[in-house]
Amino acid sequence: MLLSLIALGSSRSRAEDVPIVFVHGNGDTAALWHTTLWRFESNGYDPSRLFAIDMPHPSAPSNDTMREVNRSTVEDQQSALAREVDRVLKLTGSEQLVLVGSSRGGNAIRSFIKHGGGGRRVSLAILCGTPNHGVVQSPTNLDAEFNGAGHFLTRLNEGSEVHPDVKFVTIRSDTNDKYAQPTGEFVGLPGKPTGVGFDSPELRGATNIVLPKLDHREVAFHPQAFREIYRAVTGALPETPDIEPEDQPVLDGIVTGYENDAPTNLPVAGARVEVFAVDPATGDRLGAARHSIVTKADGRWGPFEASSSAYYELVLSADSLPTLHYYRSPFLRGSRWIHLRLAPLRAFGSLMCQGSAVYMTRPRGYFGHGRDTFTLDGETPEGVNEGVPGTSAVTRCFEPGKRSVAAVLNDETIVVRTHPAIAGHLSIAEFHY
Repeated sequence: MLLSLIALGSSRSRAEDVPIVFVHGNGDTAALWHTTLWRFESNGYDPSRLFAIDMPHPSAPSNDTMREVNRSTVEDQQSALAREVDRVLKLTGSEQLVLVGSSRGGNAIRSFIKHGGGGRRVSLAILCGTPNHGVVQSPTNLDAEFNGAGHFLTRLNEGSEVHPDVKFVTIRSDTNDKYAQPTGEFVGLPGKPTGVGFDSPELRGATNIVLPKLDHREVAFHPQAFREIYRAVTGALPETPDIEPEDQPVLDGIVTGYENDAPTNLPVAGARVEVFAVDPATGDRLGAARHSIVTKADGRWGPFEASSSAYYELVLSADSLPTLHYYRSPFLRGSRWIHLRLAPLRAFGSLMCQGSAVYMTRPRGYFGHGRDTFTLDGETPEGVNEGVPGTSAVTRCFEPGKRSVAAVLNDETIVVRTHPAIAGHLSIAEFHY
């Protein structure tokens, strides 16, 4: 049974911290969980009991019965999760653990528990924004993973929707989840009924939690979501939703790639990573590179001893691929899940920029008009839909030549330097929150 149901606060023995495996969503990466892990650590949770899985091919195929390059079926996801669960249980010496999933990650968790013997190894499953009853209910394409009337979800939901030996918690938005909508604007069916409602992520027999106004990703990664995840795991509210900085956080991660118009989570060898400290007001580099490495077969670009108050530019390059200049929010704590992705410019929507381009991204949430303030160089960027937040990244073209561009998201600003798009360079402002 779950070892940490009793509320013991930060004074509890670390041996009592149940292992947790965090499972990312469709097309995503374990790196999305690092702010959540930081919040657990800031509340005294043992870092050695916190894990995040990278699915090698994170995107779903259009037909779950067909093999497709760099796509993973439900069976692939379930098998990968089972291997990770066994590894973590062996490593920690535990009999059971907790699984936390964002979006598609919850499908793998439920499938593993119901069909893969996971009921014996999992004490608690927390599903955040998982489309448990589909994003549509359709009589066509019954082999699609996200079709609530399809073979996968029908089989997963038949009988009891939860396992009798596992505690289930779901976390969803009220009406702001792009994949739980009564009409199909976000699934290629604008104005047409989807057959599902705002409550699609709920499960009969689970503790179902609603977090108003949060979007599809925020129900996993927002501080309010952390509060509910932490309470479900420990039985107590966290002492703080904030992240306690470390003096000298150590950063590491994997350089991954892109194949068949989708991201991979496989390591890339031969990629060069350089890390520069930058002036937060201008984006200008403050001297020579603080770290430089060419990745080996494991794709790891660290370790790098950083400062929790510094702003960094991480330059990623490889033969025959564009040079990506990642400007990031300060790294308040260390993590081995600070991944960097090599990809062609088309993956960032910057093919048409003749001068320079800035890509502004919020991987743990979407931009919402009226809810968020978001600007590039003082202007609200185009390409963000009205209504339900559904866009997590925008690209804006700028004139040739180098200059500073401020990317603003709510109360945070990241200033980048532009680089020539025609020479295959792209500036990326990536927000942690």
